[in-house]
Formats: sequence, C-alpha cells, structure tokens
Amino acid sequence: MEQTVEQKLKALWALQTVHTKIDKIRQVRGELPIEVADLEDDIAGLDTRIEKIRTELDDLEDSIVKRKNMIKDAQTAIKKYEGQLGEVKNNREYDAISKEIEIQGLEIQVCEKRIREAEFEIKNKTEVYDKTLKNLEFSKSELELKKQELETITGETQKEEDALLAVTEKSEKKIEDRLLKVYNKLRNSFRNGLAVVSIERDSCSGCFNKIPPQLQSEIRQRKKIIICEHCGRVIVDEGIVFEEEHG
Repeated sequence: MEQTVEQKLKALWALQTVHTKIDKIRQVRGELPIEVADLEDDIAGLDTRIEKIRTELDDLEDSIVKRKNMIKDAQTAIKKYEGQLGEVKNNREYDAISKEIEIQGLEIQVCEKRIREAEFEIKNKTEVYDKTLKNLEFSKSELELKKQELETITGETQKEEDALLAVTEKSEKKIEDRLLKVYNKLRNSFRNGLAVVSIERDSCSGCFNKIPPQLQSEIRQRKKIIICEHCGRVIVDEGIVFEEEHG
C-alpha cells in the first residue's frame, strides 16, 4: 500500500530521532575509539622500529667481531712475515716481505677505525633504542587506560545503543529506498547528522534561517516533502515532533 506524504514524513522524523539518540551516545565516547586506534598504530610502529634497531645493533656487533678476527689474522701474518725476514736471501725478498707487513699493518688500522665507528654507532643506536623502549612502555600504559575507559563507557551505553540500532532497522524498512538514500546522503553531509529538522520559532532548526509564512503553511499541510531552501534539510512541522514525543 502506497504511503501518504504524511506517513513518509513521520517515518523520516522517527528515524532521525533514533539516529540523534545514537549520535549522542557515541558523542559520550568522544574521541576515545580514535585515540585507542591511534595508540595501537603507534605501538605497532614502535615495535617495528625497535625490531629494526635490534637487527642493526646485532649487525654492528657482528661487524666488530669480524673486524677483531681480521686484526688477529693480520697480527698472525705479521709475526709470520717478521720470522721470514731473518731468512731472506736478497733485498728483493726483504722488500716484498716488508711490503706484506706494511699491508697487514694498514689492514689493522682500517679494522680499528671501523671498530671505533661501529662502537660509536652502537652507542647512538642504543640511546635511540632505550628512548623508543620508554616511548613504547608509555604508549602501552596509555592504551591500557584508554581501553579501560572506553570499555567502561561502552559497557554503560552498549545495551542502549544496540536497542536503538534494532529500532533503526525497523524504521528504515518503513521508508522507500529512494527516500532513504536521500536521507542518508543528507545525514552524511552534516557534522551533527541532522537530515530531518523541525520548525522552531518560525525558523529551520538545522540552519536557523527564517522560513517564510507561506512555506510554513505548506509544511504543516504535509502534502509534499519540503526541504529548507538554505541548508537542504527535510523540514517537518511541530505537530509531527509533538506526536513522536507523546505518541
């Protein structure tokens, strides 16, 4: 059976009323769900950073061990070459062995330089690691507090919200698809989620602009769906509001 315009307006207002109650419940939670999600993202990022620094520190430690072993090998080679110096037969052999000793000495210097650089980097990275670890612990404790706060608020309001959401499902079935699409589009267009508003003090209660008397009269007749010429919201008369509140 085809709905009258009046029935459509009443269904839209009833849906808006329920949605407004849900919005108020969610406002009580405020930014907490976003803050919890942000903290969880921060913690994931800090965990990744800590893992990366750990790997870098391990690589630096490995490089120091490797360089120390290279120094030992070079020192062993120098001892061997020094032993050979006493057995040389000519200047050419002496120069060749001396050159090898020099090369090994340079190798030791390079390794010692690389070890100092690695130790300096380890010192800096360890400071960053400790600071990141503190930030992680702080974020985790903050997350725990925010989660508890959110759980408390959600626990107090979830039952009421679930009941209202069930009502919205029933209310939406009473509204034709085309009209519901318009309603949802309007609702998403305004920060306060008001798609359907009433006449209040001869004005639109959505944008507070004056409604001309002739238009007010048409709204009260409930013969067609009228939108505010300033904000585009659907306007219902005070009678529909009263009937919804006292029906």
